[in-house]
Amino acid sequence: MRLKISLLKEPKHKELVSCVGWTTADELYSCSDDHQIMKWNLLTSETTRLVKLPDDIYPIDLHWFPRSIGGKKQSHAESFVLTSSDGKFHLISKLGRIEKTIEAHCGAVLAGRWNYEGTALVTVGEDGQVKIWSKSGMLRSTLAQQGEDCKYKVWDSYGRLLYSSQPHEYPITSVAWAVDGELFAVGSFHTLRLCDKTGWSYTLEKPNTGSIYNIAWSIDGTQLAGACGNGHVIFAHVVEQRWEWKNFEIALIKRRTMEVHNVINDAVDLLEFRDRVIKASLNYGHLVVSTSLQCYVFSVKNWNTPLIFDLKEGTVSLILQAERHFLLVDGGGLYLYSYEGRLISSPKYPGMRTDILNAQTVSLSNDTLAVKDKADEKVIYIFEALSGKPLGDGKPLTHKTEIVEIALDQKGLTSERKIAFIDKNRDLYITSVKRFGKEQKIVKIGTMVQTLAWNDTSNILCGIQDTRFTVWYYPNTVYVDKDLLPKTLYENEASEFSKNPQIVHFIGNLITIRRADGSLIHLNISPYPAILHEYVSSSKWEDAVRLCRFAKDQTMWTCLAAMAVANKEMATAEIAYASIGKIDKVQYINSIKDLPSKESRMAHMLLFSGNTQEAETLLLQTGLIYQAIQVNINLYNWDRALELAVKHKTHVDTVLAYRQKFLEDFGRKETNKRFLQYAEGLEVDWNKIKAKIEMEIAKERERAAASPAVRASVTVQQ
Repeated sequence: MRLKISLLKEPKHKELVSCVGWTTADELYSCSDDHQIMKWNLLTSETTRLVKLPDDIYPIDLHWFPRSIGGKKQSHAESFVLTSSDGKFHLISKLGRIEKTIEAHCGAVLAGRWNYEGTALVTVGEDGQVKIWSKSGMLRSTLAQQGEDCKYKVWDSYGRLLYSSQPHEYPITSVAWAVDGELFAVGSFHTLRLCDKTGWSYTLEKPNTGSIYNIAWSIDGTQLAGACGNGHVIFAHVVEQRWEWKNFEIALIKRRTMEVHNVINDAVDLLEFRDRVIKASLNYGHLVVSTSLQCYVFSVKNWNTPLIFDLKEGTVSLILQAERHFLLVDGGGLYLYSYEGRLISSPKYPGMRTDILNAQTVSLSNDTLAVKDKADEKVIYIFEALSGKPLGDGKPLTHKTEIVEIALDQKGLTSERKIAFIDKNRDLYITSVKRFGKEQKIVKIGTMVQTLAWNDTSNILCGIQDTRFTVWYYPNTVYVDKDLLPKTLYENEASEFSKNPQIVHFIGNLITIRRADGSLIHLNISPYPAILHEYVSSSKWEDAVRLCRFAKDQTMWTCLAAMAVANKEMATAEIAYASIGKIDKVQYINSIKDLPSKESRMAHMLLFSGNTQEAETLLLQTGLIYQAIQVNINLYNWDRALELAVKHKTHVDTVLAYRQKFLEDFGRKETNKRFLQYAEGLEVDWNKIKAKIEMEIAKERERAAASPAVRASVTVQQ
């Protein structure tokens, strides 16, 4: 990736240009020490003078009020803030009229910026102060700022330093982020640098500009403008972006031209577009390209005849792909399209801000769309992809701390869809997106996680946590038998990735990681776990067992054990647990197989996975009251066992008998008032209790035998 620079032969301003700002993707305003505000039209290449400022105003920085919030135009939207060398900032209309002037700092006001919501303004002065103002110009707070060190630095939103450059020969005079937060530009004396969000440099240009005092990115993020010390306004377009997927490599060689290279047969195709390319994405066998007016969808099998449809807005800021469809994000909303170009849905949520969404805060799968809220960063909105409606009861997923990155798994059933996310403490959590009316279990599966990615063909998760590269071969293990989770991981030393690496792709068995210096590292993992996922999803249990025997890997057997339990495949679970030496669990599985009814077996499988409440609910719903009571007795949930017995007027003596035996075994006396109350005048007769239990089991067997569906199920299990 690099910058293609353009400069006029003669400057339009007579003095140094101090600041620039875009109003649309093709219209720019510039201010200079000659007191002129000029308007540039890039479509017609015309430059006109908007207004001449008073002679005592020497402008330093310019920033337009946010254009729209949630698709609604703001009353301030046609205005900008202009800071000046006399310690003031000015609120100016689009026509050039000064609406308000505020005394802000001692010495020059070096920068002024609106926040994304347009509710506050921050200014930085020569006096070393950072001040925050309301949009009407009222001072809210004052912060301190350090001095010049000729470096550019990148921090995260929690103030942690992510990157610090080497000292430059001259002071850094300007920095600016692109709209999507993926790139930023740095200006200095005769210097323009393009950088990735992690800080490393794509390209370094040395134009004859003097110091570049201010940089502004266009709304579509394809080009930037710089205010130069020699009176010029420099324009630079981002070209030579690259996209890779399997055996295809695509490069943007000109603003309207892409080159496709098939590395297998060295075939090269040129893709020409009517307008300039703004965004592109290559995944799942399709290339999706948005220009300033249209969207093009190519299949990797045919580069000659793309599907083309018009766009409402020409400012697409994000494209996300899933296997069956893709998502376009622009200033107006979220739009889900099929690869045939049909609009599927357009999800909405309260206070929607699409201009600040990126690949870390939005995730897409075949059936689900997840979006992290900006107003409350503990919240994730989850939508059905096909309808665009909120999933389930409409309540968003809420975490206890702020969320940094989210990712949906890509394969499997909708009812089993999982979302993984990293919070601000860098802990990795996983949860199901479907709640079925009960509270979701959010489970921590990793710590100090910097980056993560799901595999494109199976639900395998990879991430870099602290100094270890980790692959969770079957993350769902945490819901099935959490004791097995550590044994389903692949871990390797990650020190070679240096500081702040990013996982770029996880396609097939290949993981691509970008280091902080920009270099790409490719890692291969074992192909066997993905094959195991495929066998299990197709219910090919015998093939799955044969694969594990062939691989002779304890990790594979552990994954198979968890997968079998999750799918209620008890015969396979027994083999897998035996292979990893979990004899106690083999015995428990055998005891489950001997239970009289399907409902009992299902309930005890839920107990096996630690889902006590769900097991009890299932037994009560199917009328197996004694089994529900016995489950609580086995777990020493005495109060709940007695509560059920009293409520259903059965087996009160059974509960009291087991409680009495439990206390005798430990040499303790009864102190629970409720148990003392029901034990008064009641004589425990173990013969009667055993007879009642045998009668309950016989009754359950009779009921099971009476149902043809259950009889068939029992036959299959045996």
